[in-house]
Amino acid sequence: MTESPRPQRGLDELLPYVPGKPIDEVKREYGLDDVIKLASNESPFGASPAALAAMAAALSNVHLYPDGQSYHLRQALAARFDLPFERIAVGNGADDLILQLSMAYLEDGDEVVVSRSSFGMYDVYVHAMRSTLVKTPLAPDYRIDLDAAADAITDRTKIVYVCNPNNPTGTISTAAEVDRLLARLPDRVLCVMDEAYCEMVESDDYPDGLAVVRTGRPNVLVLRTCSKVYGLAGIRLGYAFGHENTIAALAKIKPPFTVNSLAQAAGIAALQDEEFVRRSIAANRAGRRQLCDGFDRLGLEHAESHTNFVLVKIGPNALDVVEGLLRRGIIVRPMTAYELPDFVRISIGTPEQIERLLGTLEDLLSRDV
Repeated sequence: MTESPRPQRGLDELLPYVPGKPIDEVKREYGLDDVIKLASNESPFGASPAALAAMAAALSNVHLYPDGQSYHLRQALAARFDLPFERIAVGNGADDLILQLSMAYLEDGDEVVVSRSSFGMYDVYVHAMRSTLVKTPLAPDYRIDLDAAADAITDRTKIVYVCNPNNPTGTISTAAEVDRLLARLPDRVLCVMDEAYCEMVESDDYPDGLAVVRTGRPNVLVLRTCSKVYGLAGIRLGYAFGHENTIAALAKIKPPFTVNSLAQAAGIAALQDEEFVRRSIAANRAGRRQLCDGFDRLGLEHAESHTNFVLVKIGPNALDVVEGLLRRGIIVRPMTAYELPDFVRISIGTPEQIERLLGTLEDLLSRDV
């Protein structure tokens, strides 16, 4: 037998998304005992004690399938964000909702407009559906160019992704820029506003995506997550707000039990723990300032971050610096896959972790790695 089953042709163009190295892998690979991870934009402040307690209480029922409709979780989201139950979807992380969107809306030959330097899972699922990526360059100051996105729309465009704040640059698109895009957006094109880091933004220029959804506009969908400010990355819980027709389309394609019982319980509790969220935002703000001040002291150019990470320009030896940090037990994220080969993305950690990172980085740069 010389032939074997051939994967569908969408996979020919697909480069798998590569997450940050896990701590245990780095310990094994480099023979280290003390490793910190500043690569995946995880919260260094833990999770809400209320969410942890809710998961512990839910453990006794894990022999039962979860509620496939996530009824109580969606009701909690409806109450928290003042939107009807029918306009809310939940998933196994925001990634799952991006997959559901791709499966529900994309066909062979459809086009999807994304920034050249934005979240890589958009690309993966577009290719998997045998659709076409249309990539736009960054605007000055490492910001998404929404005017270029509008210019790129054709008769074949089905979705435009606006990652805001953008990952991996940490920059925001302003309300005026989003308004211009929406004014030019054909009714048949879905604008997906990915707001995974929205709670960390302080700028008065940041747009209110939920306000657009509340108008009933049928071609706008907002994505959010519990992985960042809520510190629940490990349980995988994302949610979406949109027109009821869009949400109904996702319901047709989603797996029957996409959000597990522990995630549903944790999500409900986390939404109610506003004090934990306030403390996390304040600590993140202080850490962001500490990290950026350190980069300024080292003379390193960096993007203006509105998130829990900072994009910093290292130079042509960026990969060597990443390797040097790994050997010293610090995991950061190289940006080659985002067409930013001179850059590194560094997550905000605890004050002690940030000082360790900055001291190690200064030493590496002084030695020219």
